[in-house]
Amino acid sequence: MSDHLQEQRTSLLNLIATLSFRMGDFTLSSGQKSDYYIDCRTTTLHAEGGRLAGLLLYELIRQHLPHAEAVGGLTMGADPLVSNTASASAWNHLHHKHEPLVHGFLVRKAEKLHGTGKLLEGFHRLGAQTVIVDDAFTTGGSAIRAIEATKASGMNVIGVLSLVDREQGARDNLAAVAPGVPFYTVFTANDVRAAHLALHPGQTK
Repeated sequence: MSDHLQEQRTSLLNLIATLSFRMGDFTLSSGQKSDYYIDCRTTTLHAEGGRLAGLLLYELIRQHLPHAEAVGGLTMGADPLVSNTASASAWNHLHHKHEPLVHGFLVRKAEKLHGTGKLLEGFHRLGAQTVIVDDAFTTGGSAIRAIEATKASGMNVIGVLSLVDREQGARDNLAAVAPGVPFYTVFTANDVRAAHLALHPGQTK
């Protein structure tokens, strides 16, 4: 990793540790209990946090999934990540015309009851190579819903990305619904916890 990318990664980690990480007693959307909570949207909707998240996710796509044509995920957690990653691809394309654009799409939690009634919004092309993103993975439920909807729409899922992986079963669950599809993450929850404690020495809860 270049020094510039490492600086961006450190900056984003410190933002997540400062803006999004809380210690306490929490019940997650999966029903699991936890002594910490990470609300990534506080960071991904932050001007600089969103920019950095898009740049780093796009870099993962460039490195590992260079044939991707689109990036998408389940609303709402994926919304800022999809937009910022697509924008990062456009800025890169502006300076490196040989590298393709990565367009964005979002998966609704329920079909529209009016108009076209579609479940996906944004980019769609049959057979397109797509990457699914989400902000934080626990069991991977949101990504699984996005994968299933994307496949049902006729597009191919070639990778799954998360900003933070809590390492509580998401990888195994995703492998069950998308065998052979690679999973990449920017940070683990342990990375974020360590950064938070480094910024707040002496805090244990």
